[in-house]
Amino acid sequence: MRAPRPLALAVAAALAVPLAGCGGSGKSGSGPSASPGAPGRSGTASPGASAAPDAWVPGYVAKMSLAEKVGQLFVPTFANRADALSIIRRYHVGGLIYFPRNLGSPARAAAQSNALQKASKVPLLLGVDEEQGIVSRTPFLTRFPGNMALGATRDPADARAAAQVTGAELRAIGINQDFAPVADVNVNPHNPVIGLRSFGAEPAQVGTMVAGAIGGYQAAGVAATAKHFPGHGDTATDSHTGLPVITHSRATWERLDAPPFKAAVAAGVDMIMTAHIVVPRLDRSGDPSTLSRTVLTGLLRGTLGYKGVIVTDSLEMAGARRRYGDAAVPVRAVSAGADQLLMPPSLPKAYNAVLRAVRSGKISERRLDESVTRILALKQRRGLFQRAPADPAKAAAAIGTPAHRATARRVAEHAITLVRNDRGVLPVKGKTVAVTGPNAAGLAAELRRQGVRTAAPGAADVTVLTTLDAGTATAARVRALGAKPVVVAALGRPYDLDSAGGAAGALAAYSSGAVSISALAKVLAGTVRPTGKLPVPAGGKPAGHGLGYR
Repeated sequence: MRAPRPLALAVAAALAVPLAGCGGSGKSGSGPSASPGAPGRSGTASPGASAAPDAWVPGYVAKMSLAEKVGQLFVPTFANRADALSIIRRYHVGGLIYFPRNLGSPARAAAQSNALQKASKVPLLLGVDEEQGIVSRTPFLTRFPGNMALGATRDPADARAAAQVTGAELRAIGINQDFAPVADVNVNPHNPVIGLRSFGAEPAQVGTMVAGAIGGYQAAGVAATAKHFPGHGDTATDSHTGLPVITHSRATWERLDAPPFKAAVAAGVDMIMTAHIVVPRLDRSGDPSTLSRTVLTGLLRGTLGYKGVIVTDSLEMAGARRRYGDAAVPVRAVSAGADQLLMPPSLPKAYNAVLRAVRSGKISERRLDESVTRILALKQRRGLFQRAPADPAKAAAAIGTPAHRATARRVAEHAITLVRNDRGVLPVKGKTVAVTGPNAAGLAAELRRQGVRTAAPGAADVTVLTTLDAGTATAARVRALGAKPVVVAALGRPYDLDSAGGAAGALAAYSSGAVSISALAKVLAGTVRPTGKLPVPAGGKPAGHGLGYR
């Protein structure tokens, strides 16, 4: 929705003034001499030429009702448009999160976003989990291979370009918040929940790529979210189904987990998402970090100096609910330092619990105001108080453009990593090639497009064995193919290559998507030279290893 014209003009004028501080400072000092009216109401505003763009926010927060302020903390799911409109009217929510069931076509998604914004007095943060790669909730966007593939490019410009494409396409359908990028350093090959979602295993390199992605999303007008603080990269438990415990010391955390989040803060990230993990040597309470004041207020706000919005991971997850009930969790999260509460299992129960906590003094109104001020300052910074609505008639044309698809192809080609090439088995042009394993038909078709002859395994000179998170089973599959040269191509986690020692060649593509299959075929054929570098140790080689063709 759009603010009334006097407010919109005042805010637009204020935007010409640079906003100091990274991450979206909630510090505004005193309010403007003439406060703006509430969004959706008549009012005037005339902040002075030296005022920060969000200088009007504290004055506006002071005029909100308690029920409205509590509502700003919540970002629930919704079943359909009617359900969302009911939630907005009843709970004054600060945002909503989209899932595939809420989207349909680009035109339908854009029209729905406009309807939801129109119904809300304060502009909504309409978010989605669109990480690219294996976590993708928006089925019609330009497909990218994901973060670990981007990490293999070792080029933050690629991370920025991919994020800017995704951000631009999200804005075309009215989504203004992305719960990405992942800032976790994946040092555990058995991590069941991060893996390919991470940029890699090297803290500094991950930080560089995280900063690039943040820049891309936010340049497109979409709020970026670095996750999952204080770091979810070294766990063998999935926090969706359990409560992981990470045994890192404070020194290990500072060396391994913290650098990407420091980079995110330095890059001015709009939001940081919490992790439902226990790190006993950071906080001895046994509470998940989402509910830990020591972690959120002490480490994130204090040690890292973060001033932007802290959002919880989904409160539906088992890791958030293991120790406390669904009414206690949101109150504890706010008390710990969280600003936004994502996907409460029961919005009525969570909302009323926080409302009661403020009325009783368990959460002070000053503490509530701090969060609401940060949330509204973020909405101001992303232009939600004066941005034009999405155009349903133009939404589809803004998605999957030739330029966007070219960016995806370029990223995928830069990512393909040649890990082993014994006896010059690659490239395969001029040889007859068999392909077996996941996506075999698609890869064979792409090889033929590159002029490579394909045949059944018994009649081929070389067999390409694709794997998709096969793990130790990879070794037996290589042996089963006989004496002729085998090339293993890992389409998922590159750790499959740890069990590919019997293969003459080994590559990592990091994705089984169409754009990565095409890129892999080009590298196998020699049409494109491999330039990727391992973002994690794999195939007996360290992170940073990658061969080329002579």
